[in-house]
Amino acid sequence: CAAIPSELIESELFGHVKGAFTSANKDRAGKFEAANGGTIFLDEVGDMSLSAQAKVLRALQENRVQRVGSDKDIKVDVRVVAATNKDLSKEIAEGRFREDLYHRLAVILIKVPPLNDRREDIPLLIEYFSKKIADEHGTAQKKFSDKAIKLLQEYDWTGNIRELRNVVERLIILGDSEVSESDVKSFATK
Repeated sequence: CAAIPSELIESELFGHVKGAFTSANKDRAGKFEAANGGTIFLDEVGDMSLSAQAKVLRALQENRVQRVGSDKDIKVDVRVVAATNKDLSKEIAEGRFREDLYHRLAVILIKVPPLNDRREDIPLLIEYFSKKIADEHGTAQKKFSDKAIKLLQEYDWTGNIRELRNVVERLIILGDSEVSESDVKSFATK
């Protein structure tokens, strides 16, 4: 949700009808309609505007949505999985997240600690990402030296898993045949 500009999030989630706004040149189903009978994943739900939160809440309570520019209800039956890097209790207290939506979404909470709190996972994640990246590019998997891995374990991972994946990809592209401590110092800095 964070990657979509706030003015487009409602169109993305609920769809729109032709003429609803300047670039709406045809009817378009939203993510809720597309996920009907299945699951929709709302990433970074804590960044959603209060207006969009109200519409998501309505969709969950009433099992229906309205496309932007329409007053016609469309039945939807979706399971929602949501993720955020924000403390939603704090966001609620500061008026940036709807408490009623929080209680709708918080059926099962899984707290994943930040990467900085689980540095012992970094070697396994490096291995996983280097294999995945090699498969994506159709190349041989690069090895990381023990010193390179140790240095990466000491890094401050404010961007968590996404940042680690990007750094691993950068090191694979720019590093030597075996990614070294020197490669990490050269290419993994902020």
